[in-house]
Parts: sequence; C-alpha cells; structure tokens
Amino acid sequence: MKKRYTLEQKRWDDPAEHTMPEHSRVPASFTIGNVKIAPATVLAPMAGVTDTVFRRFIKNASQFTTPADGVSDSSASVDGVDSITSNQQSGCGLIMTEFTSADGLSRMRETKRKRYLTYYDDEHPISAQLFGSNPATLAESARIVQDAGFDLVDLNLGCPAKRVVACNGGSGLLRDLPLIETIFKTVRAAVTIPFTVKFRMGWNDKHIVCVELAKMAEDCGLNAVALHARTREDGYTGQARWEYIAAVKDAVKIPVIGNGDIRTPEDAAAMVDRTGCDAVMIGRTAPSNPWIFRQIAQYTATKEATGIGTYDHPTDQDRYRMIRTYFQMLVDEIAIEERAEAARAEAITASGQVAREQRHRDCVGKMKQFASWFTHGVPGGGALRKQIFESKNGDAVLGAIENFFANRVDDLPAHPEMVAQDEQLLTAAAAYCD
Repeated sequence: MKKRYTLEQKRWDDPAEHTMPEHSRVPASFTIGNVKIAPATVLAPMAGVTDTVFRRFIKNASQFTTPADGVSDSSASVDGVDSITSNQQSGCGLIMTEFTSADGLSRMRETKRKRYLTYYDDEHPISAQLFGSNPATLAESARIVQDAGFDLVDLNLGCPAKRVVACNGGSGLLRDLPLIETIFKTVRAAVTIPFTVKFRMGWNDKHIVCVELAKMAEDCGLNAVALHARTREDGYTGQARWEYIAAVKDAVKIPVIGNGDIRTPEDAAAMVDRTGCDAVMIGRTAPSNPWIFRQIAQYTATKEATGIGTYDHPTDQDRYRMIRTYFQMLVDEIAIEERAEAARAEAITASGQVAREQRHRDCVGKMKQFASWFTHGVPGGGALRKQIFESKNGDAVLGAIENFFANRVDDLPAHPEMVAQDEQLLTAAAAYCD
C-alpha cells in the first residue's frame, strides 16, 4: 500500500516537554519585506485544510481582548467591561493558502483562477503558496498571485507527498539546489510583493541543506524563510529538530520562521527561546485546537503583565459552538458560490450540476474531517467520531454532534468572548451571502 501523508497521520511521537525560561515569549510582531505581521504567528499552508472558510475561522478564533489600558486598534465590550483588541497581542498574524500547483494555475481560465484564489478582505495579510519545478511557470503564477491582491507569495519546498515529489515539486526539489537558485531568481524578478520560501532540513539525514538553502534565498532577494525542522524522509514522524532552525537563524539576516511540534503556547515560547526565530508557524495543531493562536497571544500578554503565562482552555460548550460556527460557514460558502454562478448567468448544464453536487459532498467531507480533529482528547470522542464517519449527509453529522454535546455534563459555560466571536463571524458570513 502506498504511503500517503494525511493530517490524520501527523501525530506526535512522545511529545517533548519544555522548561520555560523566565522571559520566553513569542514576539509581538515582525516584518516580511514591507508587510508587518502582528503578532509573530503564522498559520501553515495545509492541503485540503486552509481554504478561505478555515482561514477566516482561524482568524476569528484567534482574537481576544484585554482590559483597556492604552491605545488600541479597536475596542469592544465583554460582559459590560470595556476592553481592547490590539493587533500586536491577538489573532493569527499571517495566514496562508493551501499549496497551489503553478502549472495548474497558469493553465486555468481567469474565471476559474478567481474561484481558486478566493479570499476576503478580513484575511489580510495573506500569502499564497505555490509548488512546481519550472522557473518560468512559477514566475507566471507568482504574477497571477500578485495581480490577485495577495500580500505575499511563498514557494513550497517542504511537501513530502509522493505525488508532489514525483513531479519534482515540494521537498523533491531539495535534491537540486542549482534549480532552486534559478527558481528563486526568476520568481524574484517577476514580482514586487514579498517572496518567501518554506522548506525542510533536506531530503534525508545524509543530505541536510537547510543552512545553504537559507543563505541562497537571502542572496537571491527573498524576504523570509520558514523551516520545518524535519527531513523529507522523516515525513511527520519523530521530534522536530529545532537546532536546525537555530542554525538557519544564525546564518541569515532575513526573518526566520520556525515550524514543527508546536502544540501549546509553551512550545511556541520555547521554540523562540531556543532558536531565536522571528516567528512561529503552526500547522496540524490548528485544526484540533483552533484557539492555539489566541492562547499564544494570551500567554504572551499575561506573562508580560504578571510574569506567569496563562490562557483559556475551551469548555465543551466552546467546542460545540465552534463546530457549529464552522459548519455554518461551510454552508454559507456554498451559497456564495452558487449565487456567483447565478450572477454570471451560467446555465445549469449536466457538468454544472455534477460540480454543485461535488461541492455539497466536499462540504460534508469537511464536516466529518473537522469534527474528527476537534474531538480528539474529548472523553467519549471516539464514539462520536465513529458516528460521524458513518453519517451519510450533513444533517446526520450535525445530529450526531447535537446528541453528543446535549448528553455531556459540563459545569463550565462558554467563554463570553468566544461566544461573541462566533456571533460576529456568523454575522460576517451572512453578510457575504447578501
């Protein structure tokens, strides 16, 4: 059987525990080219996961407020208490798209490109990630991304999937540094927006190239690098080797983003302390704990204020509300797409009907996928996941979730801020539908 790298397989092997240095925390901000990222946290690009719905969902789940004590970007009131939201202490600083085939993007009709590169105003700053191996095609696709209004463009040199590597994309390119250099120079010359790269340490332990690659990126005019501290051969197994992130940071002056094995705010702070990286990137933790960025911001703010980092833990009610919010956003996004088709006066052909049916199947699939991630670690979650996988449609998935949470005894109510965030996001989603 062929090995496939899916999010469900990306488990941690005996997760490391970190001793917290006294002043360890994630930076309030950093800058990539002319784009300020605040706070210094990044949602990793994940195939089949980081579509526009998930990105906006994460952005919303990341927000938190503190008692008003200074100048802020916006104000809010929670339970009648004036509070502020600062973009330097809350939210996910940068979000990234699913990786996109440069070859496919360059061949698409413009109308299809617009659908594929969909994002909304509240997603800025946003980076589009491309994969491929042809310098000219990657450069053309980077121009398409720039013209579409993205703030940054990123090159994927990290994906370990066989189907990507077989095309010399993703981590497959790590075996050909001269070609990577040509790609760097060609894409850099094609666009003016910040250009970054996400890569692994190397193909395997006998072929570690991350420091050399980072230096090359800097010399070719790239604006930042992100290192997933594993090799392609590692896949998602074993411990991420943060010492290589530190080595890259020591080798270049451009910003370095660390990625690998961040499960908690403490992990994020420990990575910054041990490696000196400018920002942290979080992938597989985000679907199972959409509040991770919010928790990192809370941990940072409370540690600065009191010396002890603390953060909220979601209650069962928070989980229930968040699942329902995400599912409603999926349904609303389908409505948006179908209205756009109607506005273009597209005929409902047989192929069009098939496409619509496929969207609804995909929606149910994402419901199942998300509910599965979101119930890991919840007592009794295994039984719920079994019910979800056996569900035939969206109503059945929702029914299983309703029954599960209705029968759970949870003395802790939902956090007021999280309730307010859910309501704000649903209101915004409804507005997109109008």
